[in-house]
Amino acid sequence: MNDDEKVLKCAACRVPIAARSANEDFPFCSERCRLLDLSNWLSESYRIPVSRQSTERSLPDEPN
Repeated sequence: MNDDEKVLKCAACRVPIAARSANEDFPFCSERCRLLDLSNWLSESYRIPVSRQSTERSLPDEPN
């Protein structure tokens, strides 16, 4: 599959979208999807998963 055959999809709702050059809301299909994504970031709905082991390695040893 070459670049001409790729179907770009909205990052929020996954509908097909126009390329960046023809879509001012890229990588979203509309201002609505762009604002919904921003709202998710601002409300901290998106989080980076952290395992318990990774946080324990970064903390100093606790005294017994």
